[in-house]
Amino acid sequence: MGLENVAVHWPRTGRFYDPVAPAEFVDFGTVADLPEVPAPTATLATHIAKTGTVPATAYTELVDLLLGLDGVLYATEAAAEDEDPVIDPDGCAWIAGGLERFTEGHRPHGESVTFDTVGAVLRAALADGRLPEQQLRWLDSRLDALRDDSGAAPHWRFFHSELSVLAGFYRRCADRGFAVYANG
Repeated sequence: MGLENVAVHWPRTGRFYDPVAPAEFVDFGTVADLPEVPAPTATLATHIAKTGTVPATAYTELVDLLLGLDGVLYATEAAAEDEDPVIDPDGCAWIAGGLERFTEGHRPHGESVTFDTVGAVLRAALADGRLPEQQLRWLDSRLDALRDDSGAAPHWRFFHSELSVLAGFYRRCADRGFAVYANG
């Protein structure tokens, strides 16, 4: 089945987290009706609209790379602290912000998001930052770690609009005070 990020009410009031009604995300379904929307974008938007969840497995490596941590969508830090794999509303805002900054930076590279375009966007962002040489070395080591034994890059093919929808899910959770339960 894989990892699903489920929107839940925050904080929990009992022993378990209560899922947020999919009606809170129903407007995501309108994305699928837009002309020329790539199929993966439409599929993600429709899934969010119907379930209030994100099938997160496909995005874990990318989100980890963009945010500079491991296990972000698995809520591994929260799991170690609280025994519950939950991303609180502030964490959702942080994820949304990282994805939003990335999609804005990727805009000049077009609709197709690949391993190479991700590297280009991150390099450009880090080159203007503090301690650029150190950060660029860190980025290169992260990118190298994602390559297979033969040195081939991951076969990522996301769409700019798909990642915008993904960011929108976490932004909605943050703005409405929802958390995300990592189920998987």
